[in-house]
Amino acid sequence: MLDAAFFRRWLTATAASVDREAERLTALDSPIGDADHGSNLQRGFTAVTAAMEKEDPQTPGAVLTLAGRQLISTVGGASGPLYGTLLRRTGKALGDAGEVSETEFAEALRAGVDAVMTLGGAAPGDKTMIDALVPAVDALGDSFVAARAAAEEGALATTPLQARKGRASYLGERSIGHQDPGATSSALLIAGLAEAVDE
Repeated sequence: MLDAAFFRRWLTATAASVDREAERLTALDSPIGDADHGSNLQRGFTAVTAAMEKEDPQTPGAVLTLAGRQLISTVGGASGPLYGTLLRRTGKALGDAGEVSETEFAEALRAGVDAVMTLGGAAPGDKTMIDALVPAVDALGDSFVAARAAAEEGALATTPLQARKGRASYLGERSIGHQDPGATSSALLIAGLAEAVDE
């Protein structure tokens, strides 16, 4: 079973990897976006870890709802609302339970991913974070490690695609050949799950 401490570890691990990878995320964003994806997410996840320490949420749902709220209020551009919606919707789906099973979490995360697709209007193949999140959720039933591998594969697979949503879509064919920064940061988020289990 997964408790609030697990979800705090997950988000702390994600914050650390976003910190480490911020320059790479911004470099990926530079040719096809605003060149601020790494710094924006870094600011957001720093705010998330600070808020968790201050408010000490006691249930999985409360941890994710708090994190989502922080990301929406601190991250600029589209990333804040999209990541914030992902975590808030997942948290809402988990409800007030003190512990949740991996199956319940997988179902809740799918609800979160569905909410992101509705908000952003993106589908798999559009060269967005959805390309990492959908395969990750599909693989969650196997293990967190399988989900991490699926998300990383999904992110890499955005490189040859032409962007159909978001800022990169304005570039048309010039977006081909660049790995999507949102899919890359989503893979970091999913990778954090495997790290949180190992601790």
